[in-house]
Amino acid sequence: MLIKSFIDHQWKQATRSTIFQKNIVVNIFLGLIVLLLFLEFLVAGLYLGDKWHTLFPNDDPVSKFNSILLYYFAFDLIIRFFMQNLPVMSVQPYLHLPIKKSTILNYLLSKSLLSIFNYFPLLVFIPITIFQVAANNNSTIALVWIVSVFLLMLSNNFLLLYMKRQLVGNAKIVGFFGLFILFLLFADRFEIISLSSFSSVIFDQLINQPILIVVPVIILVLLYRLNFSHLKGRMYPEELRVGKEKAVDKVSDIKYLKKLGQIGDIIGVEIKLFLRHKRTKTILYMTPLFLFYGLIFYTQPEMYDKDGFKIFLGWFITGGLMYNYLNFAFSYESNYFDAILTHDIDMRRYFKMKFMMALLISSACFVLTIPYVYFGVKILLFHFVMYLYNIGTLSFALLFMATYNSNRLDLSKGAAFNYQGLGASNWLMMIPAVLVPLLIYLLFNTFGLPYIGLLVIGSFGILGLLFNKTIIDQLVKQFLSRKYKMAEGFRKRS
Repeated sequence: MLIKSFIDHQWKQATRSTIFQKNIVVNIFLGLIVLLLFLEFLVAGLYLGDKWHTLFPNDDPVSKFNSILLYYFAFDLIIRFFMQNLPVMSVQPYLHLPIKKSTILNYLLSKSLLSIFNYFPLLVFIPITIFQVAANNNSTIALVWIVSVFLLMLSNNFLLLYMKRQLVGNAKIVGFFGLFILFLLFADRFEIISLSSFSSVIFDQLINQPILIVVPVIILVLLYRLNFSHLKGRMYPEELRVGKEKAVDKVSDIKYLKKLGQIGDIIGVEIKLFLRHKRTKTILYMTPLFLFYGLIFYTQPEMYDKDGFKIFLGWFITGGLMYNYLNFAFSYESNYFDAILTHDIDMRRYFKMKFMMALLISSACFVLTIPYVYFGVKILLFHFVMYLYNIGTLSFALLFMATYNSNRLDLSKGAAFNYQGLGASNWLMMIPAVLVPLLIYLLFNTFGLPYIGLLVIGSFGILGLLFNKTIIDQLVKQFLSRKYKMAEGFRKRS
């Protein structure tokens, strides 16, 4: 009965919000994407299930598939970390009611079981079970195998929940765990250990000794209890407060920011905003994906020679994080946007701060990706040209389009699979971000002048930097003409 009430309350909270009503079209679009992913996973599962034994004719098909399961669970955990949101529920309204805390916690933890990450992989595993495991063993063993794999997927789910919650209070635990995973992957890469052999031995034992299904059951129960105990100790009003009296303001102590005067103070506030909220911190956690994205393609010979693709990679690696920041430049501050308008803030300095933050972010990304010179000086040249374009042209274009984004953001929610705050301006910015430099390069490359194309792209960035004062003045005028419409949109709460 209580569970039904919880579901009813959360459904009403979601459907009665203005954000839900405005984003019906977006929700339908996302539903179509999920349906498309469902069909793709299903087709891939049926194909692998039917053809897996033909891909490795000299190996036992089941044992071969078992050998990659540990890699799958490691990859699944990484993907979940960046893409899966924590199940949330406003607990305080129920604490004074005669409701057991265990009931609230069990409901909250059970919500995570509805994640698509727990069920989409079954579209691949079930065909493998039917066409490979059951075909080479009996149906009972096949059932034990698929149930064990599913229980371990759910265990990954609860391990992920615990890790994400530990990030708030004890990030060292997650850091050590991440380093341990990286150590195992590197040790396997350099053949110090063999994860594939270890994986094969573990999951082959489930087939040889079905009684071992109790091991995944025990792992799942332990991880569930770990999450339960962790949350139960924090279900008190004093633990649920947003502010902590003993919090130390380390950002304000940065000496370089003090030298910048008012601009430094505003930058300090911006940095604190990023470090204190879930959505912005999620973006910071995803930074390694931006920086190491090139390794996926530069190591592939067929992709290495495609210069047009290097334009995209140069933009994504050196400007992806900046793009995410400036695309929501004002939406990030939607909670106190009215205060910005009413306080005596020099808007020109305010915009200069935004530009300097973008410059800092993109410069840091470029410096960190200099080691890509290992793949050739030409790649570093592409990165440098796109870096100039990002800071000198794209940054100002993003700030201009951000004045048309009046969608409020809830920074307490993660960024992955969260389309709140997205408007038409966010999608339109993909045109100057990627297509403009790509078309310029392809145009000159067609006439055999690829380096002239790079020179033109870089020149746009240099011109933007040279005339940044004039451009910022125009951006301030645009902002002042739009500020009341932006404020009206930011006041609409979900």
